Amino acid sequence: MIEFKNVTKQFPNGKKAVDNISLSFEKGEFIVFIGTSGSGKTTSMRMINRMIEPSSGEILVNGQNIQKMNPVELRRKIGYVIQQIGLMPHMTIYDNIVMVPKLLGWPDEKQKKVAEELIDRVDLPRDFLSRYPAELSGGQQQRIGVIRALAADQDIILMDEPFGALDPITRDALQELVKHLQQEMGKTVVFVTHDMDEALKLADRIVIMQEGKVVQFDTPDNILMNPANEFVENFIGETRLTQAKTNLRTVEQIMNERVITVNPEASLGQAISMMRKERVDNLFVTDHDQKLLGILSVENIERNRRRNVSINDIMEEVAFVRAGTLVRDALQRILILGYKNIPVVDENDHLLGLITRTSVVDMVYDSIWSDADLEEMEEVIETTTVVSQPVQPEKELIE
Repeated sequence: MIEFKNVTKQFPNGKKAVDNISLSFEKGEFIVFIGTSGSGKTTSMRMINRMIEPSSGEILVNGQNIQKMNPVELRRKIGYVIQQIGLMPHMTIYDNIVMVPKLLGWPDEKQKKVAEELIDRVDLPRDFLSRYPAELSGGQQQRIGVIRALAADQDIILMDEPFGALDPITRDALQELVKHLQQEMGKTVVFVTHDMDEALKLADRIVIMQEGKVVQFDTPDNILMNPANEFVENFIGETRLTQAKTNLRTVEQIMNERVITVNPEASLGQAISMMRKERVDNLFVTDHDQKLLGILSVENIERNRRRNVSINDIMEEVAFVRAGTLVRDALQRILILGYKNIPVVDENDHLLGLITRTSVVDMVYDSIWSDADLEEMEEVIETTTVVSQPVQPEKELIE
């Protein structure tokens, strides 16, 4: 799909932003470039759509040298999402989404269909299509920026630190969204970040760069288990390396398959009885096919108990992790959201089970400290406690 052959980018001041890199990305891969500031990661990505021209070497897309392609035509075949979102403030959400399809001459009916399908995918109401960017929240605008890059059905999507300016919760939700859409639609994504947790969570393979050179190019698992050198070790961080062996397990291996659920057609009285019986303060709302719809909390029932409402009316959206998610990523999500537990769903959002913060943390503790380690630590603590105990003065001296 994309191939760098001995590519170098040297600026007029003599600095080599990218120094003789050779890489090959497969169709449908999620590739993440990461490195310190000035490492060449953004320059490398921008050369793919010729926003920056290489000084030497070749970049091939589907076997074709992009230097021999019209740059405007090339860019229309490649989606692009930037950190500042880049929505046109004077255009409606609809016009923002269909900007490239319109340039490509798609019929109006086809443009309308793709806009409606895409806004449905990101769980935003269709009436947003007639609004302007300023009428949406930052997170909602970012979702539009993502689907705009998908509107023309380009095979390649470039993403330049798209979530860097967002709060952690919004960022986490958008990471989940992008990864799901990429897998579902089979797109090749080239993503730039400076956040190692984001890279480990999203990437099929990671390109780690330093001073214009590729230091390591491998899967997240292999990088964690076998960092190429001291720079990579320091970049990953000691904590991630220590936890790597255990946290490479997936959520299915530690989830509890017994989850207390309620159908949205049940009455609030039935929901309360179920909570009391099971001694829980919330219920996951699922349909007859066990598709996860939301969460019903006892607080929400209490706030609305004097109103004539249904479960559908007062249930809330709930974050989840998908089957196959690594434990390290699930733990990060639980911590970011501040949840005690989080449901596990399959690719069609059917509820499979539940992982709790306690079960994940226990597993991490077990991986870092064995029973022997804990016994040794307890001995050290006891010894330290005795040694550091203040000496009590003799009663006579006090008197």
